[in-house]
Amino acid sequence: MRVAFFGTPDFAVPSLRALVGEGFDVVAVVTQPDAPHGRSRSQLVPPPVKLVAQAEELPVFQPEKPTAGDFLIRLRDTRPDIGVVVAYGHLLKPELLDLPPRGMVNVHPSLLPALRGPAPVEWAIINGLAETGVTIMQLDAGMDTGPILHQIPDHVAPDVTGGDLSEHLAELGAQALVETLALLEQGSLQPVPQNDAGATYAPKLTRELARIDWTKDATSLARLIRGLDPRPGAWTELDGAEVKLYSARAGDGRGAPGELLAADGRVLIAAGTGTVEVFEVQPAGKARMSADDWLHGARLAPGRRFT
Repeated sequence: MRVAFFGTPDFAVPSLRALVGEGFDVVAVVTQPDAPHGRSRSQLVPPPVKLVAQAEELPVFQPEKPTAGDFLIRLRDTRPDIGVVVAYGHLLKPELLDLPPRGMVNVHPSLLPALRGPAPVEWAIINGLAETGVTIMQLDAGMDTGPILHQIPDHVAPDVTGGDLSEHLAELGAQALVETLALLEQGSLQPVPQNDAGATYAPKLTRELARIDWTKDATSLARLIRGLDPRPGAWTELDGAEVKLYSARAGDGRGAPGELLAADGRVLIAAGTGTVEVFEVQPAGKARMSADDWLHGARLAPGRRFT
């Protein structure tokens, strides 16, 4: 089976490696253009998928938009049987979806129709779900609305971070993908339409969402902090300066919302109900560090307020 692969970030890498490792003929790898990096924005950094594709000596395409006529012609010339899309970063138009004779399939890190949208991993943690998983679906023109081909459920550990869960689901998604393609080759898969009435959504992560509202309960805040770890990072302010918080745990206790209750090798902050213990922080303009290291430099005392 000749495969055109669409993907960009680290999440897509296990799927690409699995296709190559299982002997699928990857005839094209389509990824986002190299991105400016650094303070001057003069250094261009290639996407993780491009680096893997180059190491495997696979043809790489990096169109600004996957609707350009010259790109479609070049992709058609590779004669793919099927397209595979894993966190590519663009919604694909019908003319592209219809290009491979067998259409395109997508690896989505949730149990659709739950958590349709761009941030299903983070929202699974923020919403306190006990179970999520991966779905392989046939792509259509909607946002994660296509018929389901295969699903693998998975447990959400109570203390997992967004980064850890994403890494795990990327591997699980790669497994589900190769299983799906093998079954498609055998002609033994029947697409199942999604139940739109049961759909939930995982909208884009915004800066406002990531700001910590200390009047909320500690359990919700700890889930928010873990869900947005490592990116984009939940943030708060101390004396007008931004601080990102990571690796949090809810506990008992009381105080005014945002009040620093303990600074003795740990950062313990009062929420609207309960307390949030934070194990890692990132002050503005500095690298992420342990709470203990931050406290040694910041010299904080209980009673200070995060806002």
